[in-house]
Amino acid sequence: MPRLNSFTTRQLTDRALHRFWVHGFYASSMDDLVRATGVSRHGIYTTFGGKNAMFLACLDQYQRTVVTPAFEVVEAAGADLTSVAAYFETQIAHGEAAGLPGPGCFVANSATEVAPDDADVMALVHQHNDRLRQGFAAALRQTAPAFDQDKALELAEVMVIFTNGLWTRSRSVSDATVLRRAVENFLSLLVERTR
Repeated sequence: MPRLNSFTTRQLTDRALHRFWVHGFYASSMDDLVRATGVSRHGIYTTFGGKNAMFLACLDQYQRTVVTPAFEVVEAAGADLTSVAAYFETQIAHGEAAGLPGPGCFVANSATEVAPDDADVMALVHQHNDRLRQGFAAALRQTAPAFDQDKALELAEVMVIFTNGLWTRSRSVSDATVLRRAVENFLSLLVERTR
């Protein structure tokens, strides 16, 4: 890719995000990032100060451009388990259209690759998982108003673990039916639990 003489921080972050998402932090050298973004080392260092700061910016960008558009159906007023099912289906359909196996969830990938060694990444992973937990808990309470908040949050934590596992599984399956069946079975268990 030819180097960009002029670029926006958004362009640089989008291109770096794709590289990190597909290949991971440790397998992305500065030379790889220069090639992936079309921006010189000087441009990258001037914009971010280094690879770590660029990675954190990519995690923020992922929240804005991937997580928020997908998860807003769960965070909407009145969302229930039907909304959760729609969230899973939308994400599975995106993965299917892009081609499975896919890159999974950038945050889930980062949780296992980078977060154990980086407090800043760990904080963003916790923030992401808490966002999922709060959204899922609200959907559970909408589905089963008798659930108290503590019980809803406890079950929502299980939903977060399932969600991260599902997107991790999407990195090793070529048939989206495997993912859809897992979601169907999981949601059936949740419906039973909320009765």
